[in-house]
Amino acid sequence: MKAWIPHPEGLRLLGEPPPGVTVELLEDPERPPSSPAGVRFWVPPFLSGPDAGAFLARLPDVEVVQLLSAGADAWVGRVPDGVTLCDARGVHDSPTAEWVVAAILASLRGFAPLARAQARREWAYDEVAPTDELAGKRVLIVGAGSIGTAVRDRLAPFEVSFTLVARTPRPDQGVRGVDELPALLPEADVVVLLVPLTDQTRGLVDERFLAAMPDGALLVNAARGPVVSTPALLAELTSGRLRAAVDVTDPEPLPADHPLWELPNLLLTPHIGGSVRGLLPRAYRLVAEQLRRYAAGEKLTNRVVDGY
Repeated sequence: MKAWIPHPEGLRLLGEPPPGVTVELLEDPERPPSSPAGVRFWVPPFLSGPDAGAFLARLPDVEVVQLLSAGADAWVGRVPDGVTLCDARGVHDSPTAEWVVAAILASLRGFAPLARAQARREWAYDEVAPTDELAGKRVLIVGAGSIGTAVRDRLAPFEVSFTLVARTPRPDQGVRGVDELPALLPEADVVVLLVPLTDQTRGLVDERFLAAMPDGALLVNAARGPVVSTPALLAELTSGRLRAAVDVTDPEPLPADHPLWELPNLLLTPHIGGSVRGLLPRAYRLVAEQLRRYAAGEKLTNRVVDGY
């Protein structure tokens, strides 16, 4: 039985494969390391999309597709029946949570205008001071999975209060249901989006959602771009009523002539939340465990069901 992986470092990080398993490196789909026959376990490249999904048709024996991304939206509906799709839940908790905390602090403390002033060699104290602060803020986290929990834990020392929201309420864990958002949004100073992209979450943040947020509130999108209506966000930011920090956009990449680039109350980064130096060691620890489970006939973790 063969397993194909996309990174040369993965061969070292995986260690000794399970008995009967041969791990091969597939860097270029047009130059496979051997015949696709017998490849039952495939790890696509990080942040791969529809093109990589089309490659599945060339793997007649594949039974498991193990993603390196936390989101599986690019793959849902593209995996044939009988093939198990697994995401990398847990791998991106730390870096994505770090990005969220950094984005909130940078936005509230005015780091973007200060960076622009530094480029102009201007001492911009009078331009930004006094800045906002994180202490005392009411934070609403929409998406109470492992990343949402990691964000809550990292924000806890900053003297903030939390409300977590999920598709299904978990009263014993203090997690509210998504149907409660209309009542929760007016009480939130910071709204953090960490939901997967599904039919239910596409366009979740629309005109009504944003209008329910109080004046001066901060929207933080570390989920997927299409979770937010770009025209609705653009309208609110252009008016100056809200602020935003986003690591994802719709469309993505954002075209150079898009009006979002020009807004001073928007902090925008190019989908770097999970792209850190520690990604591959964490990711291949998961791959190694999944490969071990598969070879042993055990149930795989992180199985994607209904887009989650």
